[in-house]
Amino acid sequence: MDRCVRTVVKTNPVTKNLMETTQDRLVLVTGAGKGIGRATAEALLATSGVRVIAVSRNLKDLASIHGDVERLELLPLDLLASDSTERLVEAVGDRRLHGLVHNAGLLSNTAMGHHQRADLERLYRTNVIVPLELSQGLALRLAGDPPGHIVHIGSMGGFQDASKFPGLVAYSSSKAALACMAQCLAEEFKDQGIRSNCLALGAVDTDMLRGAFPGYVAQTSARAMGLYISEFTLNGHKLFNGKVLPVSASTP
Repeated sequence: MDRCVRTVVKTNPVTKNLMETTQDRLVLVTGAGKGIGRATAEALLATSGVRVIAVSRNLKDLASIHGDVERLELLPLDLLASDSTERLVEAVGDRRLHGLVHNAGLLSNTAMGHHQRADLERLYRTNVIVPLELSQGLALRLAGDPPGHIVHIGSMGGFQDASKFPGLVAYSSSKAALACMAQCLAEEFKDQGIRSNCLALGAVDTDMLRGAFPGYVAQTSARAMGLYISEFTLNGHKLFNGKVLPVSASTP
């Protein structure tokens, strides 16, 4: 397979503005190899005029994404690597980035008394620190008119006053931090033409959910949620900014 990220030569501001009126909308999705991330990437590719940079640690998972290969760029990358932000900025190049979907995340279902510092640090780095670093690093590519849209994929577990479950304190609290971050970035970027929102997802039929709730069958498929996230990424910024929106048909 020979799908790779393309680079673009630098252009002067006049040429760049002209290009933005004709080029495809570009959306970067992290954690795109499986579950909701893959479904979101596929839904975006099914939308005319949208290019996708799909990011995941596993190239084999990325290769399973279905869609127009001419509009799909695969980037196998461990987001915990020290140079991950720089590599993503390089992948985008001089192109305008219209959407950034922070979907990559870790789940920890750990009984109280068994949490380990290394596991907690890895979870918080993945679920909280990396999204902040990427948003900061890609801000210049997201800024402009129409506004770039940062979509944080949160959880009802991190939504204020939603039901909480034993064993998920680390995961849920990290998603609560992500939700607050989405609101803070809306303020940080308000003068740069960037919108930021968080979707607090309820139960979706994925490997991650089945790991957290063995035997539970979710009503919502990954494909259905991917379609929703795709539409929200492309158009939600027109009506929302700095919002944490619950997207849940059931509990958990």
